[in-house]
Amino acid sequence: MKKEFFQMSAKTFYGFEDILCEELKKIDAIDVIKSNRIVHFKGNKEMMYKANLCLRTALKILLPIAKRKISNYESLYKFSFNFEWEKFFDKDSSFYINSVCFGKVFTHSLYVSQRVKDGIVDRFRKSKGSRPTVDKYNPDVYIDVHIDNNSCTFSLNSSGRNLNQRGYRKKTTEAPLNEVLASGLILLSNWNKKDEFLDPMCGGGTFLFEACMIAKNIPPNLNRKNFAFKKWSDWDQDLFIKISKSLTEQIIDAKPSIRGFEKSNYTFKKLNYNIKNSNLSDFMSVSNIDFFNSKKNNKENLHVVINPPYGVRIGKKLDKIYSQIGDTLKQKYQNTNAWIISSNFEAIKGIGLKPSKKIKIYNGKLESKFLKYEIYKGSKKNKN
Repeated sequence: MKKEFFQMSAKTFYGFEDILCEELKKIDAIDVIKSNRIVHFKGNKEMMYKANLCLRTALKILLPIAKRKISNYESLYKFSFNFEWEKFFDKDSSFYINSVCFGKVFTHSLYVSQRVKDGIVDRFRKSKGSRPTVDKYNPDVYIDVHIDNNSCTFSLNSSGRNLNQRGYRKKTTEAPLNEVLASGLILLSNWNKKDEFLDPMCGGGTFLFEACMIAKNIPPNLNRKNFAFKKWSDWDQDLFIKISKSLTEQIIDAKPSIRGFEKSNYTFKKLNYNIKNSNLSDFMSVSNIDFFNSKKNNKENLHVVINPPYGVRIGKKLDKIYSQIGDTLKQKYQNTNAWIISSNFEAIKGIGLKPSKKIKIYNGKLESKFLKYEIYKGSKKNKN
Protein backbone atom coordinates (compact mmCIF):
# COMPACT_ATOMS: atom_id res chain seq x y z
CA MET A 1 0.00 0.00 0.00
CA LYS A 2 1.31 3.49 -0.84
CA LYS A 3 2.14 5.96 1.91
CA GLU A 4 0.44 8.93 0.25
CA PHE A 5 -3.28 9.59 0.43
CA PHE A 6 -5.50 7.05 -1.31
CA GLN A 7 -9.19 6.51 -1.98
CA MET A 8 -11.36 4.74 0.60
CA SER A 9 -15.06 4.06 1.06
CA ALA A 10 -17.11 3.50 4.21
CA LYS A 11 -20.29 1.43 3.90
CA THR A 12 -23.28 2.23 6.10
CA PHE A 13 -27.05 1.83 6.45
CA TYR A 14 -29.56 3.81 4.40
CA GLY A 15 -30.29 7.08 6.20
CA PHE A 16 -26.95 7.30 8.01
CA GLU A 17 -24.91 8.79 5.15
CA ASP A 18 -24.98 12.38 6.48
CA ILE A 19 -23.98 11.27 9.97
CA LEU A 20 -21.11 9.23 8.57
CA CYS A 21 -19.92 12.23 6.53
CA GLU A 22 -19.77 14.29 9.74
CA GLU A 23 -17.92 11.51 11.55
CA LEU A 24 -15.32 11.36 8.78
CA LYS A 25 -14.81 15.12 8.78
CA LYS A 26 -14.24 15.07 12.54
CA ILE A 27 -11.29 12.71 12.08
CA ASP A 28 -9.94 14.92 9.25
CA ALA A 29 -10.76 12.75 6.25
CA ILE A 30 -10.57 14.70 3.00
CA ASP A 31 -12.72 14.85 -0.16
CA VAL A 32 -15.70 13.35 1.68
CA ILE A 33 -18.44 12.49 -0.84
CA LYS A 34 -21.83 11.00 0.06
CA SER A 35 -23.50 8.29 -2.00
CA ASN A 36 -26.24 5.71 -1.42
CA ARG A 37 -25.33 3.66 1.70
CA ILE A 38 -21.67 4.53 1.21
CA VAL A 39 -19.38 7.52 1.75
CA HIS A 40 -16.17 8.01 -0.25
CA PHE A 41 -13.14 9.79 1.21
CA LYS A 42 -9.36 10.04 1.02
CA GLY A 43 -6.68 9.55 3.62
CA ASN A 44 -3.46 7.74 4.46
CA LYS A 45 -2.76 4.58 6.43
CA GLU A 46 -3.24 6.45 9.71
CA MET A 47 -6.68 7.56 8.52
CA MET A 48 -7.59 3.97 7.58
CA TYR A 49 -6.69 2.72 11.08
CA LYS A 50 -8.50 5.63 12.72
CA ALA A 51 -11.63 5.14 10.58
CA ASN A 52 -11.86 1.49 11.62
CA LEU A 53 -11.47 2.37 15.29
CA CYS A 54 -13.62 5.51 15.48
CA LEU A 55 -16.54 5.47 13.07
CA ARG A 56 -19.78 4.53 14.82
CA THR A 57 -21.96 4.37 11.71
CA ALA A 58 -19.58 2.55 9.34
CA LEU A 59 -20.06 -1.14 8.58
CA LYS A 60 -16.68 -1.60 6.85
CA ILE A 61 -13.83 0.44 5.38
CA LEU A 62 -12.98 -0.46 1.78
CA LEU A 63 -10.03 0.38 -0.46
CA PRO A 64 -11.11 0.30 -4.14
CA ILE A 65 -8.41 -1.31 -6.29
CA ALA A 66 -10.11 -1.77 -9.68
CA LYS A 67 -13.21 -0.64 -11.54
CA ARG A 68 -14.58 -1.66 -14.94
CA LYS A 69 -17.74 -1.84 -17.01
CA ILE A 70 -18.98 -5.41 -17.48
CA SER A 71 -21.94 -6.81 -19.40
CA ASN A 72 -22.30 -10.45 -18.30
CA TYR A 73 -20.82 -13.14 -16.07
CA GLU A 74 -18.19 -14.01 -18.66
CA SER A 75 -16.87 -10.44 -18.73
CA LEU A 76 -16.90 -10.48 -14.91
CA TYR A 77 -14.71 -13.60 -14.99
CA LYS A 78 -12.31 -12.01 -17.48
CA PHE A 79 -12.10 -8.85 -15.34
CA SER A 80 -11.12 -11.00 -12.37
CA PHE A 81 -8.72 -13.20 -14.35
CA ASN A 82 -6.87 -10.26 -15.90
CA PHE A 83 -6.53 -8.24 -12.69
CA GLU A 84 -3.11 -8.40 -10.97
CA TRP A 85 -4.21 -9.95 -7.68
CA GLU A 86 -0.61 -11.01 -6.95
CA LYS A 87 0.12 -7.39 -6.01
CA PHE A 88 -2.02 -7.90 -2.92
CA PHE A 89 -1.57 -11.55 -1.91
CA ASP A 90 0.27 -14.67 -3.05
CA LYS A 91 -0.52 -18.28 -3.92
CA ASP A 92 -0.08 -19.40 -0.31
CA SER A 93 -2.61 -16.89 1.03
CA SER A 94 -6.27 -17.42 1.83
CA PHE A 95 -9.07 -15.10 0.77
CA TYR A 96 -12.81 -14.56 1.07
CA ILE A 97 -15.15 -12.68 -1.27
CA ASN A 98 -18.28 -10.76 -0.31
CA SER A 99 -20.43 -9.49 -3.18
CA VAL A 100 -23.28 -7.02 -3.46
CA CYS A 101 -25.06 -6.51 -6.78
CA PHE A 102 -27.81 -4.26 -8.08
CA GLY A 103 -29.43 -4.35 -11.50
CA LYS A 104 -31.15 -6.72 -13.92
CA VAL A 105 -28.15 -8.72 -15.20
CA PHE A 106 -26.26 -9.50 -12.00
CA THR A 107 -28.87 -10.68 -9.51
CA HIS A 108 -27.17 -13.48 -7.59
CA SER A 109 -24.42 -12.28 -5.23
CA LEU A 110 -23.14 -15.79 -4.46
CA TYR A 111 -22.68 -16.55 -8.16
CA VAL A 112 -20.89 -13.21 -8.59
CA SER A 113 -18.49 -14.25 -5.82
CA GLN A 114 -18.04 -17.64 -7.48
CA ARG A 115 -17.07 -16.16 -10.86
CA VAL A 116 -14.65 -13.69 -9.29
CA LYS A 117 -13.12 -16.56 -7.29
CA ASP A 118 -12.77 -18.63 -10.47
CA GLY A 119 -10.87 -15.79 -12.14
CA ILE A 120 -8.52 -15.43 -9.18
CA VAL A 121 -7.62 -19.11 -8.82
CA ASP A 122 -7.28 -19.67 -12.57
CA ARG A 123 -4.91 -16.70 -12.82
CA PHE A 124 -2.71 -18.02 -10.00
CA ARG A 125 -2.73 -21.55 -11.42
CA LYS A 126 -1.57 -20.25 -14.80
CA SER A 127 1.12 -17.89 -13.48
CA LYS A 128 2.25 -19.60 -10.25
CA GLY A 129 1.33 -23.25 -10.72
CA SER A 130 -0.87 -23.36 -7.62
CA ARG A 131 -3.73 -21.35 -6.17
CA PRO A 132 -4.66 -19.55 -2.94
CA THR A 133 -7.42 -21.09 -0.82
CA VAL A 134 -10.83 -19.79 0.13
CA ASP A 135 -11.35 -19.32 3.88
CA LYS A 136 -14.70 -18.00 5.06
CA TYR A 137 -13.77 -17.66 8.72
CA ASN A 138 -10.21 -16.36 9.01
CA PRO A 139 -8.82 -15.35 5.60
CA ASP A 140 -5.64 -13.40 4.98
CA VAL A 141 -7.47 -11.09 2.57
CA TYR A 142 -11.11 -9.96 2.43
CA ILE A 143 -12.27 -8.94 -1.06
CA ASP A 144 -15.39 -6.86 -1.63
CA VAL A 145 -17.18 -6.90 -5.01
CA HIS A 146 -19.78 -4.23 -5.75
CA ILE A 147 -21.80 -4.28 -8.98
CA ASP A 148 -24.20 -1.47 -9.81
CA ASN A 149 -25.89 -2.37 -13.12
CA ASN A 150 -22.83 -2.81 -15.39
CA SER A 151 -20.24 -1.07 -13.19
CA CYS A 152 -18.06 -3.44 -11.15
CA THR A 153 -15.65 -2.43 -8.38
CA PHE A 154 -13.12 -4.66 -6.64
CA SER A 155 -12.04 -3.46 -3.19
CA LEU A 156 -9.90 -4.68 -0.33
CA ASN A 157 -11.88 -4.79 2.89
CA SER A 158 -9.61 -3.35 5.59
CA SER A 159 -12.06 -4.15 8.40
CA GLY A 160 -12.67 -7.85 7.85
CA ARG A 161 -15.87 -8.78 9.63
CA ASN A 162 -18.35 -5.90 9.86
CA LEU A 163 -17.52 -3.17 12.32
CA ASN A 164 -20.74 -3.66 14.29
CA GLN A 165 -18.93 -6.53 16.02
CA ARG A 166 -17.59 -4.32 18.81
CA GLY A 167 -16.64 -7.09 21.21
CA TYR A 168 -18.72 -6.11 24.26
CA ARG A 169 -21.40 -8.77 23.73
CA LYS A 170 -19.81 -11.86 25.28
CA LYS A 171 -23.16 -13.55 25.95
CA THR A 172 -25.61 -13.18 23.09
CA THR A 173 -29.35 -12.64 23.38
CA GLU A 174 -32.13 -13.42 20.92
CA ALA A 175 -32.19 -11.18 17.82
CA PRO A 176 -29.84 -8.45 19.13
CA LEU A 177 -30.02 -5.04 17.49
CA ASN A 178 -27.16 -4.27 15.11
CA GLU A 179 -24.65 -2.05 16.92
CA VAL A 180 -24.07 0.29 13.97
CA LEU A 181 -27.82 0.69 13.57
CA ALA A 182 -28.24 1.45 17.28
CA SER A 183 -25.45 4.02 17.30
CA GLY A 184 -26.80 5.75 14.20
CA LEU A 185 -30.30 5.95 15.66
CA ILE A 186 -29.00 7.53 18.86
CA LEU A 187 -27.08 10.11 16.84
CA LEU A 188 -30.17 10.77 14.67
CA SER A 189 -32.21 11.33 17.84
CA ASN A 190 -29.90 14.22 18.82
CA TRP A 191 -29.50 13.09 22.42
CA ASN A 192 -27.65 15.90 24.23
CA LYS A 193 -25.69 13.42 26.43
CA LYS A 194 -26.82 15.32 29.54
CA ASP A 195 -30.44 14.17 29.88
CA GLU A 196 -30.98 10.72 31.34
CA PHE A 197 -31.08 8.06 28.62
CA LEU A 198 -33.56 5.18 28.93
CA ASP A 199 -34.27 2.11 26.82
CA PRO A 200 -37.33 0.62 28.55
CA MET A 201 -37.38 -2.55 26.41
CA CYS A 202 -33.63 -3.02 26.18
CA GLY A 203 -33.17 -6.74 25.41
CA GLY A 204 -29.45 -7.21 24.79
CA GLY A 205 -28.74 -3.60 25.74
CA THR A 206 -27.27 -2.41 22.44
CA PHE A 207 -28.71 1.10 22.81
CA LEU A 208 -27.24 1.31 26.32
CA PHE A 209 -23.71 0.32 25.29
CA GLU A 210 -23.70 2.62 22.26
CA ALA A 211 -25.13 5.56 24.22
CA CYS A 212 -22.47 5.12 26.89
CA MET A 213 -19.65 5.09 24.34
CA ILE A 214 -21.09 8.16 22.60
CA ALA A 215 -21.40 10.09 25.87
CA LYS A 216 -17.86 9.26 26.96
CA ASN A 217 -16.31 9.57 23.47
CA ILE A 218 -15.10 5.97 23.61
CA PRO A 219 -14.15 4.76 20.10
CA PRO A 220 -16.59 1.93 19.33
CA ASN A 221 -13.91 -0.51 18.17
CA LEU A 222 -11.11 0.41 20.55
CA ASN A 223 -11.24 -3.05 22.17
CA ARG A 224 -11.82 -5.01 18.97
CA LYS A 225 -8.90 -7.37 18.37
CA ASN A 226 -9.36 -8.45 14.74
CA PHE A 227 -9.02 -6.18 11.72
CA ALA A 228 -8.22 -7.45 8.24
CA PHE A 229 -5.43 -4.90 7.77
CA LYS A 230 -3.43 -6.58 10.55
CA LYS A 231 -2.62 -9.37 8.06
CA TRP A 232 -1.50 -7.03 5.29
CA SER A 233 2.18 -6.85 4.35
CA ASP A 234 2.38 -3.16 5.33
CA TRP A 235 0.78 -3.63 8.78
CA ASP A 236 2.31 -1.01 11.09
CA GLN A 237 1.82 -2.12 14.68
CA ASP A 238 3.65 0.87 16.17
CA LEU A 239 1.44 3.32 14.28
CA PHE A 240 -1.71 1.45 15.34
CA ILE A 241 -0.65 1.47 19.00
CA LYS A 242 0.13 5.19 18.79
CA ILE A 243 -3.32 5.94 17.34
CA SER A 244 -5.08 3.74 19.92
CA LYS A 245 -3.23 5.48 22.76
CA SER A 246 -4.15 8.93 21.39
CA LEU A 247 -7.82 7.96 21.10
CA THR A 248 -7.81 6.53 24.64
CA GLU A 249 -6.55 9.88 25.94
CA GLN A 250 -9.54 11.61 24.30
CA ILE A 251 -12.11 9.62 26.30
CA ILE A 252 -14.23 12.02 28.34
CA ASP A 253 -14.40 11.69 32.12
CA ALA A 254 -18.21 11.95 32.07
CA LYS A 255 -20.75 10.04 34.11
CA PRO A 256 -23.89 9.81 31.95
CA SER A 257 -27.10 8.43 33.40
CA ILE A 258 -28.01 5.48 31.19
CA ARG A 259 -30.69 3.00 32.22
CA GLY A 260 -32.55 0.06 30.77
CA PHE A 261 -35.55 -2.12 31.67
CA GLU A 262 -35.72 -5.81 30.75
CA LYS A 263 -38.59 -7.96 32.01
CA SER A 264 -37.11 -11.32 30.93
CA ASN A 265 -35.02 -12.64 33.81
CA TYR A 266 -33.03 -14.83 31.39
CA THR A 267 -32.09 -11.90 29.13
CA PHE A 268 -31.53 -9.61 32.12
CA LYS A 269 -28.87 -11.93 33.57
CA LYS A 270 -27.00 -12.13 30.26
CA LEU A 271 -27.09 -8.36 29.85
CA ASN A 272 -25.82 -7.77 33.38
CA TYR A 273 -22.92 -10.12 32.67
CA ASN A 274 -22.03 -8.19 29.50
CA ILE A 275 -22.21 -4.84 31.31
CA LYS A 276 -19.88 -5.99 34.08
CA ASN A 277 -17.51 -7.61 31.59
CA SER A 278 -17.28 -4.35 29.61
CA ASN A 279 -16.18 -2.29 32.64
CA LEU A 280 -19.03 0.16 32.00
CA SER A 281 -21.19 -0.72 35.00
CA ASP A 282 -20.42 2.66 36.65
CA PHE A 283 -22.25 4.43 33.84
CA MET A 284 -25.19 2.20 32.96
CA SER A 285 -27.68 0.11 34.90
CA VAL A 286 -30.49 -2.30 34.09
CA SER A 287 -33.60 -3.16 36.10
CA ASN A 288 -35.45 -6.46 35.81
CA ILE A 289 -38.89 -4.85 35.46
CA ASP A 290 -41.71 -4.49 32.94
CA PHE A 291 -41.83 -1.05 31.28
CA PHE A 292 -45.63 -1.07 31.43
CA ASN A 293 -45.50 -1.27 35.24
CA SER A 294 -42.96 1.54 35.55
CA LYS A 295 -43.13 5.32 35.79
CA LYS A 296 -40.78 8.25 35.37
CA ASN A 297 -38.83 8.71 38.57
CA ASN A 298 -38.24 12.49 38.46
CA LYS A 299 -39.25 15.73 36.72
CA GLU A 300 -36.03 16.10 34.77
CA ASN A 301 -35.85 15.75 30.99
CA LEU A 302 -35.70 12.15 29.83
CA HIS A 303 -34.52 10.77 26.49
CA VAL A 304 -36.14 7.46 25.55
CA VAL A 305 -35.26 5.19 22.61
CA ILE A 306 -37.30 2.02 22.02
CA ASN A 307 -36.94 -0.88 19.62
CA PRO A 308 -40.25 -2.74 20.20
CA PRO A 309 -41.14 -6.10 18.60
CA TYR A 310 -42.08 -5.90 14.91
CA GLY A 311 -44.38 -8.90 14.94
CA VAL A 312 -42.17 -11.71 13.68
CA ARG A 313 -42.19 -13.57 16.99
CA ILE A 314 -45.00 -11.86 18.89
CA GLY A 315 -47.95 -12.32 16.52
CA LYS A 316 -51.40 -11.22 17.67
CA LYS A 317 -50.11 -9.50 20.83
CA LEU A 318 -48.45 -6.77 18.77
CA ASP A 319 -51.33 -4.27 18.61
CA LYS A 320 -51.74 -4.45 22.37
CA ILE A 321 -48.02 -3.93 22.96
CA TYR A 322 -47.90 -0.75 20.85
CA SER A 323 -51.05 0.56 22.53
CA GLN A 324 -49.49 -0.05 25.94
CA ILE A 325 -46.31 1.75 24.89
CA GLY A 326 -48.34 4.84 23.96
CA ASP A 327 -50.46 4.70 27.12
CA THR A 328 -47.44 4.27 29.39
CA LEU A 329 -45.63 7.20 27.81
CA LYS A 330 -48.69 9.47 27.98
CA GLN A 331 -49.67 8.61 31.54
CA LYS A 332 -46.35 8.00 33.28
CA TYR A 333 -43.56 9.62 31.26
CA GLN A 334 -44.33 13.31 30.90
CA ASN A 335 -41.49 15.68 29.97
CA THR A 336 -39.94 13.02 27.77
CA ASN A 337 -38.63 12.82 24.23
CA ALA A 338 -39.38 9.29 23.04
CA TRP A 339 -38.02 7.78 19.83
CA ILE A 340 -39.40 4.51 18.47
CA ILE A 341 -38.16 2.43 15.54
CA SER A 342 -40.49 -0.06 13.84
CA SER A 343 -41.02 -1.69 10.47
CA ASN A 344 -44.65 -2.52 11.31
CA PHE A 345 -46.34 0.62 10.02
CA GLU A 346 -49.82 -0.63 10.89
CA ALA A 347 -49.02 -1.58 14.48
CA ILE A 348 -47.22 1.67 15.21
CA LYS A 349 -50.48 3.55 14.69
CA GLY A 350 -51.51 1.96 18.00
CA ILE A 351 -49.11 4.29 19.83
CA GLY A 352 -51.95 6.80 19.69
CA LEU A 353 -49.63 9.82 19.60
CA LYS A 354 -48.73 12.16 16.76
CA PRO A 355 -45.01 11.98 15.94
CA SER A 356 -43.19 15.30 15.66
CA LYS A 357 -40.56 13.79 13.38
CA LYS A 358 -40.36 10.83 10.99
CA ILE A 359 -37.15 9.39 9.55
CA LYS A 360 -36.99 6.56 7.00
CA ILE A 361 -34.29 3.97 7.70
CA TYR A 362 -33.69 0.27 7.10
CA ASN A 363 -33.20 -2.40 9.75
CA GLY A 364 -31.47 -5.01 7.61
CA LYS A 365 -33.82 -5.42 4.64
CA LEU A 366 -36.83 -4.12 6.57
CA GLU A 367 -37.96 -0.62 5.65
CA SER A 368 -38.60 1.11 8.95
CA LYS A 369 -39.59 4.42 10.48
CA PHE A 370 -37.79 6.17 13.31
CA LEU A 371 -40.41 8.33 15.01
CA LYS A 372 -40.10 11.07 17.63
CA TYR A 373 -42.86 11.65 20.20
CA GLU A 374 -42.72 14.67 22.51
CA ILE A 375 -44.51 13.85 25.76
CA TYR A 376 -45.60 16.90 27.77
CA LYS A 377 -47.90 17.53 30.70
CA GLY A 378 -51.01 18.81 28.99
CA SER A 379 -50.59 20.10 25.45
CA LYS A 380 -47.43 21.18 23.75
CA LYS A 381 -48.95 24.62 23.36
CA ASN A 382 -49.16 25.08 27.13
CA LYS A 383 -45.61 23.92 27.79
CA ASN A 384 -43.59 26.56 29.68
